[in-house]
Amino acid sequence: MSRARLLTWRTCVVRSVLIGSLLAATIAGAYADSSAIERLKEGNERFIHQKMLHPRIDSADREGLENAQRPFAAILSCSDSRVPPEIVFDQGLGDLFTVRIAGNVVKDVVLGSLEYAVLHLKTKAIVVMGHTHCGAVKAAIAGERQQNHIDVLIESIHPAVALARKDRGDLETNAVYENVRQSMREIVLDSPALKTEAAAGRLSIFGAVYNLTSGEVEFIK
Repeated sequence: MSRARLLTWRTCVVRSVLIGSLLAATIAGAYADSSAIERLKEGNERFIHQKMLHPRIDSADREGLENAQRPFAAILSCSDSRVPPEIVFDQGLGDLFTVRIAGNVVKDVVLGSLEYAVLHLKTKAIVVMGHTHCGAVKAAIAGERQQNHIDVLIESIHPAVALARKDRGDLETNAVYENVRQSMREIVLDSPALKTEAAAGRLSIFGAVYNLTSGEVEFIK
């Protein structure tokens, strides 16, 4: 790793540690309005037990959404083909504003998409959802270099892996959870607009991890 990249990486690690309290203060009380999360949990239960309703997918629903949308939650999730939010949460057209990027990392275009959902569509909940056996997290742990744009994604996860190495237990599992927390921190720190909405109680920010084997989504603090 070059000296410049090493310094950047160390700065990111220190930044992630120091801003933990700021994140907690910003989204404190966010769980007071949990209707969106309860709706997602109920849908995930249906998915797990193969009792899916496949709601709001007929022609009348399409026509009703032609000129407007009001998603009740925005989901920042990994692009992994095994983790489609609308299926995992058994939701229909117009329910979820989904932003997908490998490793569920936060970039400027991701923040722009989330800001659009919150500021223009009046979405009141953001869920950052990672998943078990994430290839991007595995690559970050292995320190792989792809010599292409994939490196940008992997490097974004390095600070989370560095923090995860300090925890007991399985490194990969810890890194998946820490990567979710890192993205939550970056949402409120790198977007003044979303930080303001969260601090004012108009926006709730949640973390979650999807288990590829069981199908269960675990919501985390």
